[in-house]
Amino acid sequence: MPEIPQKTEYLIGVDLGGTKILAGVFTPDIKCLGKAKVSTKAVRGPDAVVERIIRCVQDAIDECDLDMKQVRGVGVGAPGAVNTDEGRVIFAPNLKWENVALKKALEKELGLPIFVENDCNLCTLGVYETELEGRPRHVLGIFLGTGIGGGLIIDGKLYSGFNRTAGEIGHMVIEVGGAKCECGNRGCFEALAGRAALFKKIQGAVRDGQKTVLTEMLGPSLEDLRSGDLRKAIKRGDKFVEKVVEEAAEYTGIAVANLINILNPEVVVLGGGLIDALEDEMMAIIVETALDYSMAGTTRGIEIRASKLGDDAGITGGAVLARAMTKQ
Repeated sequence: MPEIPQKTEYLIGVDLGGTKILAGVFTPDIKCLGKAKVSTKAVRGPDAVVERIIRCVQDAIDECDLDMKQVRGVGVGAPGAVNTDEGRVIFAPNLKWENVALKKALEKELGLPIFVENDCNLCTLGVYETELEGRPRHVLGIFLGTGIGGGLIIDGKLYSGFNRTAGEIGHMVIEVGGAKCECGNRGCFEALAGRAALFKKIQGAVRDGQKTVLTEMLGPSLEDLRSGDLRKAIKRGDKFVEKVVEEAAEYTGIAVANLINILNPEVVVLGGGLIDALEDEMMAIIVETALDYSMAGTTRGIEIRASKLGDDAGITGGAVLARAMTKQ
């Protein structure tokens, strides 16, 4: 662990996901000192999830042998549409949340300034500030986790749009009449290439008699299926799993091409748990498909890359947000 300065005010980044909550403690120059992780258990409802966020923050602080009084602010990334002014989660389909006053609930319990933003906006901000060192003027972040989200840096600043909900690329429809999405629509990018969608597709095929080494590894129900298991199955020669992952990569490439045609960013960064686990299996297909589907001339000089921050992108962005919002 890095040496902890004595007179520094610390920052906390929280990544609230559909399956897990991650909290990290950072120095003002965005060096991570320690982390904690708990499962989200979204089925228990918003109040229970808020309690789990608080526990995760306290665990992260304990991990660093610090006190809550040494913390300057907390940046929280929540999945879905967020009213950043009020710190309210308007709609988070993967959590089954509507109109949840997250900032108010956390400030009441933690007694700290809380700043709430869309999780993928924060992931993009984290990658932009640390990995890309704030250099490109226009960046598109795409994050494949339980669902799929995105973030936009335009002219060097996080772009939120008119209603502060820009970047919901997971709900861009890329297959009319396609698979049902948690948001209520059909054929959303998320419903075709998100981790939950892939797992659902695999489990459905197994129920219909599809053979896969995953059942040997995990049992017939596949209830403990993880992204890394897909990589292991492909390495063991499982053609079915390989095809499912390739299809997801192709859908992602098509989404990237659409967004390049519309936004023409300098850099496209892909991250999230799915990319983290399956970068070798997916990135070449994503890039090739994106180049195939982009309009001629639009991709010249554009870099399409996987983030190296992995799971830490969200908490890093949370710390960057907390630093910006608490500058004295």
